[in-house]
Amino acid sequence: MSAELISILVLVVVFVIATTRSINMGALAFAAAFGVGELVADLDTDTIFAGFPGSLFVVLVGVTYLFAIARANGTTDWLVHASVRLVRGRVVLIPWVMFVLTGALTAIGAVSPAAVAIVAPIALSFAARYGISPLLMGAMVVHGAQGGGFSPISIYGSIVNGIVEKEKLPGNEIALFLASLFVNLAIAAVVFVLFGGLKLSRGGGGEGSGNGDVGDNKSGEDTDEAGDGGGVAVRTEEALRLTPARIATLVSLVLLVVAVLAFDLDAGLTSITLAVLLAAIWPEDSRKAVGQIAWTTVLVICGVLTYVGVLDEMGTITWAGEGVGDIGVPLLAAVLLCYIGAVISAFASSVGIMGALIPLAVPFLAQGEIGAVGMVAALAVSATVVDVSPFSTNGALVLASAADVDRERFFRQLMMYGGIVVAVVPAVVWLVLVVPGWG
Repeated sequence: MSAELISILVLVVVFVIATTRSINMGALAFAAAFGVGELVADLDTDTIFAGFPGSLFVVLVGVTYLFAIARANGTTDWLVHASVRLVRGRVVLIPWVMFVLTGALTAIGAVSPAAVAIVAPIALSFAARYGISPLLMGAMVVHGAQGGGFSPISIYGSIVNGIVEKEKLPGNEIALFLASLFVNLAIAAVVFVLFGGLKLSRGGGGEGSGNGDVGDNKSGEDTDEAGDGGGVAVRTEEALRLTPARIATLVSLVLLVVAVLAFDLDAGLTSITLAVLLAAIWPEDSRKAVGQIAWTTVLVICGVLTYVGVLDEMGTITWAGEGVGDIGVPLLAAVLLCYIGAVISAFASSVGIMGALIPLAVPFLAQGEIGAVGMVAALAVSATVVDVSPFSTNGALVLASAADVDRERFFRQLMMYGGIVVAVVPAVVWLVLVVPGWG
């Protein structure tokens, strides 16, 4: 049995054990990385540790730390109320506001994880406040980010179009952008319907949502119907009051956006720096914030991605891609490449996967039996639409940002949803974009 096949089987075992036993998947993955790396691939410790996602670790810790402070001092409550007023109390519109917001951020140049890091904590806080499904809200944020992610001036779009130009393939920047936008928009619409979005307009969104608008008891303007009279008014007035700590936190969030979008600074390092400054000035609000960092999520994500790094170092990913490319049946090879891109990207860098798969598709694209524009778009969409997986950066940020949820249950929901996306979307985009021979 080849080392590559052994490494894949070990990954399957890790998933099975973590699913059936109460063992953190990240801890299992670290053990697997050590065992496979040392015993099967003969890698030294430094090489194994090279796969540790240090930047993602800092992003997860920094963002969850900053927003833990924001929750502690009431800033997230203030943002929730501000969002409600923005849409005039219509909770049903909030998931779509989050979709559009993240899409706009990535379309104008934000890296997808940076946009999600900015929007997800606010969106998930709103979901917890009004009883909206966290899976619905998280999916809307991630699919929004990916919907705008391939505009001609976006990071993803620039990278893919650059690869296409380098490989001397026919390209169409607008077609790439629209393919990603419409696929993610369609998925968001399906998720919205399946996970309770329509109920939000009928008062099924949880806590006191009335006829689909946020009840006046939320804004403190009609406390007689709230059930506890002046108590609601007092709490609401407190939530809407801008204290110095809240003003400083809001300024910090704006600075985070500016630093990431305008100056291309790292979202993790920036957010943790801002969090430390807030903690130093208002220690009473920040005392428990470190304990609210999503450490369990950090362990899971970092462990699994370290093992994926071992697979990459061993050549397992390249081995699987080249095996598909040698099939000799272009349409079959095309759909398999889409699936490989989706599966691997659910655990690894979407950009890295696109950079590897598009060149692998060049040999059979050169045969002229498959349109290059459709194939490139299908690979790009397949490799990014699965970023809602809890093992991807975006999915991990959603998981870490969820408030007042059973994280293990939410983790399983995201993993199941990600699995469905992996199973369905590559086949659909292959059928729509590749089979007709676009480009």
